[in-house]
Amino acid sequence: MTEMKRTNVAWPAGNDGLERPRIALNAHLLSTAATYRGAGVSHYIHSLLRYLPEADGRAEYVALLRRGTAAFEGWACQRARWGTGYPMARIAWEQLAQPWRLWREGIDLIHAPVYVGPVVSPCLTVVTVHDLSFYLYPELLRRASRAYLQRMTRLSVERAAGIIAVSCATRDDLVRLLGVAPERVTVVHNGVDDVMRPIQDRAAVAAFRRRRGLPERLILFVGTLEPRKNLPALLEAYAILRERWGTAHRLVLAGGRGWGYADIEATLARLRLGPEAVLLPGFVPQDELPLWYNAADLFVYPAIYEGFGIPPLEAMACGVPVIVSDRSSLPEVVGGAGVVVDPDDVEGLARAMRDVLTDGDRQRVLRAACLARARAFSWRETARQTASFYHRILMDGQDG
Repeated sequence: MTEMKRTNVAWPAGNDGLERPRIALNAHLLSTAATYRGAGVSHYIHSLLRYLPEADGRAEYVALLRRGTAAFEGWACQRARWGTGYPMARIAWEQLAQPWRLWREGIDLIHAPVYVGPVVSPCLTVVTVHDLSFYLYPELLRRASRAYLQRMTRLSVERAAGIIAVSCATRDDLVRLLGVAPERVTVVHNGVDDVMRPIQDRAAVAAFRRRRGLPERLILFVGTLEPRKNLPALLEAYAILRERWGTAHRLVLAGGRGWGYADIEATLARLRLGPEAVLLPGFVPQDELPLWYNAADLFVYPAIYEGFGIPPLEAMACGVPVIVSDRSSLPEVVGGAGVVVDPDDVEGLARAMRDVLTDGDRQRVLRAACLARARAFSWRETARQTASFYHRILMDGQDG
């Protein structure tokens, strides 16, 4: 069954007399939990909720939220009548209840911000695709998640009126793997929060170190602790750094435990890397992240595959030199401001870490380059480009 598009929509007029379409955002995957579910796509949704009304006064915005979720300024909030905190309940709501809610509320465009839109929709649909890891690295996902994402993402992009990719790398994957016409995909990069910046008050950073029990010298990773992040390779490289060059830096793996965490535990045990060498503080709240970045001498992100890579960008915005893998979107994000390595080359990663940590001149050059590069990304600009895309799709829908 194909999408039912509205024709001759009578948009309500605002106080200025201009007609305003109603645009909805499915925010059911928004999470404030202190786990990995509060990062990644949840941060993307939260940033759209925060900045879209500010960026666009031409539309009326409606947030479709889970039961019990707090309201957002600038949004008309509609909450589900049943709990959608569990995957099967959320999927049922998206495909059965959501279309009726969209029809009843007179929604003109629905944005599905995480891969999957309603199969049958009474309005235009825009879908954001963050990556295609479930096609490229299916072994890194649970079987049920992989099957669902492969089937429903393909169906969603086929039926969508518009597709947003968060990077050129993801756009190219859509074209290559799903046969999507390039002109159907618009790239809108993710952003970085304004609070991500160098902290001039070093006393505040020192106090944070004491409160968290952090050493003066540390190498930082931030992200969900899952197989796609390639953390066993980082641990191998760090072990080489300690044994061969006697680094005084400790390694911090900050993030919630995802699935497949047992491989990290096994690597730590095999390499005999205890708390005196590697710290595992768990999930880091968003408002604490700037302090973590500012406490670090180096940020390392050797992911096998990444649709965008927000943590390296955040570290760069805080003036921290970064090392990332040469795969997927990561070179696109860091540009020439970061050090790019083969994530499969453990020896090369160890040497890159040593070179940055022992060369003060190179550190200063990298810090300046990182700050300049990060200024090209902001969530306000992401929201502005997203809103412009909505209106382009709406105009195309009217013309059609």
